[in-house]
Amino acid sequence: MSVKEFALPDLGEGLTESEVVAWRVSVGETVELNQIIAEVETAKALVEVPSPFAGVVRALHAEPGETLEVGAPLMSFDVDDGSGGSADVVPEGAEADASAGEPARVPEPVGAAVGAASGTRSGRPVVGHDSGRPRVEAATGPGPNAPVEGGADEERHAMLVGRGPKAQSSKRPQRRSRSGRLVEPFVWERPAGVGKSSAAASVRSEAATDRAAGSATESSGSRGETASGEVRTAATGVRRRTAEAMARSAAVPQVTEFLTVDVTRGIRLLDRLADTAEFRGRRLTVLTLAARALCLALESTPEANTRWDETTGEIVAPPTVNLGIAVAMQRGLVVPNIRDAASMRMPDLADALVALVDRARSGKSTPSEFSGGTITITNVGVFGVDAGTPLLNPGETAILALGAVARRPWEHKGKVRLRQVMTLSLTFDHRVIDGEQGSRLLRDVARILSDPATALAVA
Repeated sequence: MSVKEFALPDLGEGLTESEVVAWRVSVGETVELNQIIAEVETAKALVEVPSPFAGVVRALHAEPGETLEVGAPLMSFDVDDGSGGSADVVPEGAEADASAGEPARVPEPVGAAVGAASGTRSGRPVVGHDSGRPRVEAATGPGPNAPVEGGADEERHAMLVGRGPKAQSSKRPQRRSRSGRLVEPFVWERPAGVGKSSAAASVRSEAATDRAAGSATESSGSRGETASGEVRTAATGVRRRTAEAMARSAAVPQVTEFLTVDVTRGIRLLDRLADTAEFRGRRLTVLTLAARALCLALESTPEANTRWDETTGEIVAPPTVNLGIAVAMQRGLVVPNIRDAASMRMPDLADALVALVDRARSGKSTPSEFSGGTITITNVGVFGVDAGTPLLNPGETAILALGAVARRPWEHKGKVRLRQVMTLSLTFDHRVIDGEQGSRLLRDVARILSDPATALAVA
């Protein structure tokens, strides 16, 4: 028998830590390869972690509620000599980057990627709240089409330190291929003079001491009542990252403009399209039309689809429009995005929106869908709100908010009639674009929504 240690993997592009929510196994239990051993919460989702080894659980290196840095020891296994292998492998077709002398990499075990949890409670696309945490499947990294350098992970609306002895790596940290998958396995060793059992005991002892020291709540987000009657709830995972993102966003000089528009003809167009052969059976909403309108309007104001580089002071223009859609969860908001949305025909965009939201609801979003967004839409109207002043998603220049559609008295062809009216809000980074550009973008979106047949015909 030999001892193998499993380090906390990177469960999403750019994530540096995760919180242990629950263990699915206990010390002394025999586990199979790819058996789910733990539930951890990242900044974006609740993720089930599979075992990279078949063997007996020797030690658990964290208590539920503890936060570990990526690469920190998660658990130890007793395995038969030569029977176990790391789940961190070269993806099929990737180039081998190892230098001479490194051990050959093993084939990837079936199902080794982190899988989505069953029974996930659903989230909603800023069309309401849900009591569950989003879950993410797959994942040692972004998909093969994800950018090498990830963009903003969370949206404002959607937005979106290990304890115990420090571990030392017997090999250099894992490197990633261009696909984002982990390329090199590595095994963690304890610091000199610290035995495995004593290290595990130290971690548990420290966790117990921290809790006994009077922490008002468990770091898993549970509630605790103080002597004064206050109830304190620890901000963890998505909620904590939302707070951090909002603080960064608030430092950006941003402006919000509003425009109220008659969308009666836009809604009638959606009704007509729903009866056509190409759109029959597809889910068409005001969000569908607004997403297409924003993509078209960006052709005249491409500056809104850029970002400010804080380090260099440069304005960076991405090659595509990666359209983020806000999805609300009780623990926070996330914004998966549609890659290259501007290149899609409206039927394809409608399907992509439905699929994006459904994956988020069912916990099947991939990590790459939460990175690289370039502009965002948030639909606050589903809450019955007329308008809002959304804060920017860090790393983006603009965010469009859709207000509620309501029948209101409106001047139409010289007479006051009841029309379907909504208010649009556009927040933009004033370092990147000025009022003229922001106003033009908002005006163009409004024109398309108010007279989509004409706008789409000339686009």
